[in-house]
Amino acid sequence: MVTELDEYVGELLAKLTELGLEKNTLVIFASDNGPHLEAGADPDFFNSNGELKGYKRDMYEGGIRTSMLVRWPGKVKAGSENNHVSAFWDILPTFAEIAGAETPAGIDGISFLPSLLGKKQKQHDYLYWEFHEQGGKIAARMGKWKAVKLNMDKTPQGATELYDLSTDIGETNNKATSNPEIVKKMEELMKQAHKKSDVFPFVFETSKN
Repeated sequence: MVTELDEYVGELLAKLTELGLEKNTLVIFASDNGPHLEAGADPDFFNSNGELKGYKRDMYEGGIRTSMLVRWPGKVKAGSENNHVSAFWDILPTFAEIAGAETPAGIDGISFLPSLLGKKQKQHDYLYWEFHEQGGKIAARMGKWKAVKLNMDKTPQGATELYDLSTDIGETNNKATSNPEIVKKMEELMKQAHKKSDVFPFVFETSKN
């Protein structure tokens, strides 16, 4: 599958060059989640997640942190890297800005075009995720801090885990006990970000760390 994918993407890029469109075309290649365990897949065989913890459907970095490659000759410097923290809801405003279209009001996304062009980039105040299977899970990221809550369906007052991603990308050292104010702030952000739903109900209570 990796070989096939490589060939097909190569064909696409070659066609853009053949048509003289490569310099006027932004190509983005990305994954929607971390490696999965379904259908007999073994993500550990190739160490697919490296030092990241978790897999698809996890709120840890291994489930939600994904790679993204960008190709835009003459616009994006080849071989460059950027550590801007973004999410898929940023795609719409990014494409809107590139196309010169008006960005819809009332959305959470922020255009990351400045990052692509090496310019000053507006940052998210925080990012939020939730997953309603496997007991219910939520997570939030604010700067270097990442908070995770599990088993929301049965124990919404359960402990909130807190990790400093600047020094612990593998989320191995829970710093919740030593940072109660950060935990409180993260819980407030998660409660604020969640949209009430009869289909996907979550009850938010202060954790008992």
